[in-house]
Amino acid sequence: MKVTTKGQITIPHNIHERFGIYPGSEMDVVIEGNAVKIVQTKIVPRLRRSTAARLRGKGSVAMSTDEIMALTRGKTS
Repeated sequence: MKVTTKGQITIPHNIHERFGIYPGSEMDVVIEGNAVKIVQTKIVPRLRRSTAARLRGKGSVAMSTDEIMALTRGKTS
């Protein structure tokens, strides 16, 4: 792994999947002799479904896509 100019590293996907490291997890850096260890201090449960999946079908406004796009672009009819 390379360290960025900000002192950051990227944890490989297979490692965060195996150890349950997700956004919001808290980590500590521990020095033991000549070794540096990253230790998870707070485990954050992984969301089961994406935000988009949880919101699917929740809209209550009966508008067509064209009407919504016109609204977001500031066009009124």
